[in-house]
Amino acid sequence: METIKRLLQFPEGSAFLFGPRGTGKSTVLRQRFPDALFIDLLKPDVLQAYSTHPEKLENVVAGNAGKKTFIIDEIQKEPALLSVVHSLIEKDKSNSFILTGSSARKLKRTAVDLLAGRAIKTTLHPFIAAELGKRFSLESALTIGLIPLVVAAKNPVKSLKTYVSLYIRQEVQSEGLVRNIGNFSRFLEAVSFSHASVINTSNAARECEVERKAVENYITILEDLLVAYRLPVFSKKEQRALVAHPKFYFFDAGVYRTLRPAGPLDRPQEIDGCALEGIVAQHLIAWNEYGGDNNKVYFWRTHYGFEVDFIVYGPSLFLAIEVKNSGKVRSGDMAALKAFRKEYPQCKPILLYRGSERLLIDGILCLPCEEFLRQLHPVKNPHAKF
Repeated sequence: METIKRLLQFPEGSAFLFGPRGTGKSTVLRQRFPDALFIDLLKPDVLQAYSTHPEKLENVVAGNAGKKTFIIDEIQKEPALLSVVHSLIEKDKSNSFILTGSSARKLKRTAVDLLAGRAIKTTLHPFIAAELGKRFSLESALTIGLIPLVVAAKNPVKSLKTYVSLYIRQEVQSEGLVRNIGNFSRFLEAVSFSHASVINTSNAARECEVERKAVENYITILEDLLVAYRLPVFSKKEQRALVAHPKFYFFDAGVYRTLRPAGPLDRPQEIDGCALEGIVAQHLIAWNEYGGDNNKVYFWRTHYGFEVDFIVYGPSLFLAIEVKNSGKVRSGDMAALKAFRKEYPQCKPILLYRGSERLLIDGILCLPCEEFLRQLHPVKNPHAKF
């Protein structure tokens, strides 16, 4: 597969580059910093050397005076190196250190302060439509997702299954994050039913036959491994009718489809609808972070049954976005957007659907979902002016 230019805007100076495995962190860094000195902690001998003597990094930097950029891949494998990096940055600010990580758990657990703000944190996400251009297919994205490692594979479906098995399950087991991998595997299947919805931890605990605290810990593990996240509820007004719990998403629709069991009693439309909402979610989050805006992504849901899938709120942006897995726009599809607009008339309501026409109905812009995703370009369209 030919090289695809990523739209991540790299900060100057030292930086943390986080992102799940397979999103292409190493590839991007080798392309953008071809002259950098690269230290790969995924190699057992390299990891062993720096685990035994973290101070070796000082000797390596001193011995490569011609180098100004030093990349340490998978820094969470040896968090003790952060103290050495911190010292080296203070000693010579002309040097830049780029530290990649696919897990924040060890860094949090060791109470590391992430260099006291001396390195900017950024994240590399799966592909977005603007990066793939003509190669982007919504139908394909809904099936196999957008993880670069999977998209480039000769057999994407097999690659996805391997990804879930080797990375998510084995990474958890190898790091000793859970005592019983069987319970965790059952949890992964159970929580797949909560993708694009609010998790009921009590129900999930009963299905997995574990305590509720264990489920809460499992969710935190997925977030620390950067393979899942939760969206908070939007509430800029005091309103008791809103739900209080966040909404759960896997970071990629393909991972969700692989974990989600399907049988005769499962409606394909329901699974497709959750996958579609997840695709929109991962695009919004990546577009927002790559663009550098201080927007936040939320959802809105009342106890009366109204729900708007995404609220994008920032200094110059206020979008309310509803996603429908339907080829036609029905009057009832806009009820939640109208309810939200009544509360917040300053918002711009948008309904995304699977049709092909742009429509304006009752002041609500209805857009084909694929068209919307293609327009989410962090450079050409940073403020989502549709």
